[in-house]
Amino acid sequence: MGGDFSFQIRTLPFSFAHESDRLLMTNLRLLSLDFDGTMIAPWESEPATVSQPLVDHLNLLRRHGTIIAMNTGRTLELVDKALKFFPFRPDYALTTEREIYKANGSGWEPIAEWNEDCQQSHDQLYRDASELLADVERYLSNRTQARLHRESGRLVGVVAQDPPEMEGIISYLDSQRRRVAEFSYQRNGIYLRFCHARFDKGSVLQGLQAHLGIEPGETFAAGDNYNDLPMLRREIARHLACPVNSIIEVKTAVREGGGYVSDQVGGDGLVEALSRLSSTGDVNS
Repeated sequence: MGGDFSFQIRTLPFSFAHESDRLLMTNLRLLSLDFDGTMIAPWESEPATVSQPLVDHLNLLRRHGTIIAMNTGRTLELVDKALKFFPFRPDYALTTEREIYKANGSGWEPIAEWNEDCQQSHDQLYRDASELLADVERYLSNRTQARLHRESGRLVGVVAQDPPEMEGIISYLDSQRRRVAEFSYQRNGIYLRFCHARFDKGSVLQGLQAHLGIEPGETFAAGDNYNDLPMLRREIARHLACPVNSIIEVKTAVREGGGYVSDQVGGDGLVEALSRLSSTGDVNS
């Protein structure tokens, strides 16, 4: 989901996997990549690390016509902040696990039909869930030390102090969410965003596939945390991968989907998976 703070990048000087153009898998048409923890390694007090081999590989794939999408919990504003440090601009940004934007020069062009449907669905959700959200806000304010997150006056999410506090928040939300059928949430570590149940990283990836005319068999998806799980399914992406720093639930989903769990961290893990795919046509070969 990504924090609302800036970060620094140090670039790795080595390249352990650089594929020649002739070995590149030509029927891979779309990459759906989580950013925080996947395209870059996790970080706390130390600077985040860009994998230069990943940047090189993404540029190579783009030269062969593969479309690169960043599928993230970040807002579009936070995507732009990340791209000040990450030296590769994706073709599409799938933001807040639900909206689609196409890179257009130095800016972004919304995919209007999809984004308007998404906005209308969430406007209706907030009307339907007003009493529920009022109760959620009281619980969070009175029973936790979590930080409430608002956008345009709405309570849209929460940042817990630590994982145990988030587990308590999840338990409360799961006990209450049945009150509004379409109410759901997306979680990444201590970050949580409320959402319409119809929208997640899996459904927004399917929306992009439909927009581009791309099939699951031509799609690669990689992530590391809870909010990535909806896209890490073979019916959505034939080729799945995750870095070693992924949570156990993600590693299990990737293995069960016939994907590849790398022993490398962050972007280096992506390079390892993509290199296997480029040379053999299968991440597990």
